[in-house]
Order: sequence, then C-alpha cells, then structure tokens
Amino acid sequence: MRAYVLINIRPGRVREVVSAVSQMEGVRHADACWGLPDVFVYAETSDERKLNQLVIDKIQKLEGVERTETHIAVE
Repeated sequence: MRAYVLINIRPGRVREVVSAVSQMEGVRHADACWGLPDVFVYAETSDERKLNQLVIDKIQKLEGVERTETHIAVE
C-alpha cells in the first residue's frame, strides 16, 4: 500500500519531526517544505493495518504534529 502523508507541524519542530519520521518503518522519504503542509511523507506498507499504525500510532503522536492528511495511491 502506497500513501502520501501530509503533516502540519508547530513552528520550530519541523526538523525534529522530519528526522523522527524518516526513521520509521514504512517511510520511504520525508521532505520539509515551505508553506502548508510542512512535511510531505511517502510511505509504503504491506497493508492498511500497517499504514494505520504508522500514521495514527506513530506520526500523529510525535511532539509538534498538529494534523495529518493521508492520500492513498490507487495505482
């Protein structure tokens, strides 16, 4: 399952969040960007359960993360 996770982060925490997210299982690439969202993440997981764990249990619980928006690739 491939997905793009867009993350809004409190000011001053972007580098920390990118570093932490980059090390998570399933994350293939994470980039800090100007504007909103603050971070774009490309993730690949074996199934929906693993994607849920990545986004809900890991990314959303990081200090500084205010909001995520997940877009699942369909092809």
